[in-house]
Amino acid sequence: MRILYFLTALTLATPIFAQPVVSPEVSAEKKVTFRFRAANAKDVEVRCEGFKPAKMAFSDGVWSYTSEPMEPDIYIYSFYVDGLRVLDPVNPLMKYNLLQSDSEVHVPGPKTLPWEVNDVPHGVLHRHAYHSVIAGDNREYFVYTPPGYDAAAKKRYPTLYLLHGFSDDASAWSTVGCANVILDNLIAEGKAKPMIVVMPLGYGNLEVVWARQGRNEDMRKRSVEKFHEILVKETIPMVEKEYRIQADRNSRAIAGLSMGGNEAFSVGLNELDKFASICGFSAGGMGMDFDLQFPRLDEKANKQIKLLWAGCGEQDGLMKPNKRFEEWLTEKKITHIWKTIPGQHSFRVWRRNLAEVATLLFQDKK
Repeated sequence: MRILYFLTALTLATPIFAQPVVSPEVSAEKKVTFRFRAANAKDVEVRCEGFKPAKMAFSDGVWSYTSEPMEPDIYIYSFYVDGLRVLDPVNPLMKYNLLQSDSEVHVPGPKTLPWEVNDVPHGVLHRHAYHSVIAGDNREYFVYTPPGYDAAAKKRYPTLYLLHGFSDDASAWSTVGCANVILDNLIAEGKAKPMIVVMPLGYGNLEVVWARQGRNEDMRKRSVEKFHEILVKETIPMVEKEYRIQADRNSRAIAGLSMGGNEAFSVGLNELDKFASICGFSAGGMGMDFDLQFPRLDEKANKQIKLLWAGCGEQDGLMKPNKRFEEWLTEKKITHIWKTIPGQHSFRVWRRNLAEVATLLFQDKK
């Protein structure tokens, strides 16, 4: 998929050996200039988070557009060349996706933003591959160990299982979500407890992606159920054998975005003997029959739950079902935190969600 996008862009961007262009270029005023060489194109548009689709101007074989000043953040964008969607061929920064990748632009901001890389002690990101007997395929999971982690030491750490969304893969939270950077910063500031973060592939089977059946309720439900089994029977035992982990429910949390938010609630709230903290960001695919999905969840669960956190972007299309879930939790008298912030269905919201939740996990109740 990555090669196809790149070759398409190069075909349109003629001549190949012309003076190279710089794109994107961020000015000191936070304005972003996008450039695309396509001498034979009739119409080029840039579509980027943060502003409406914009027509690009043509000069000397290069199309360009300069935005108004943009708030510091990480934005995804693509070019539409005579109606064909392509990545920016000269920008190596990319939001990889199993179905539709995008280019990214980082508008830098103050070091206080949790996803900005700072001169602080850094943890380590580990990449694992294994054969899943339950799924019948080969898959990956990523593990973040905090600064100071020593596999030979006696010290053990609490663990967050952090789940990605539909059409992303196991790398999404580290490459796009900046989870390791966020944890490095918060731990250095003393705002978050040092923790291990496990980022697995979030599908029971990949057919749900390849068939583009994320909206097929039956297929989605089967995928969630099988993922639940994979997580509990394969992933957790593997990481708890490999890493210095506190293997008790109070030291185990689960969180996720979109599809992963649904999985976090589905697994966590039905496995309170294994998870004491459950968090969902813009959860997608839950449906509305919460009594059926969480048959054992009632007011008595408050004794077991250390943290139940639900949030959504205010302009997110999934606001309605997420708000209804929050109302259902209130009706059931289940203690929880509900948080909305401006934003759509985007990592621009979810990075902020993670930064808030990480400060609440594994804290002693006062």
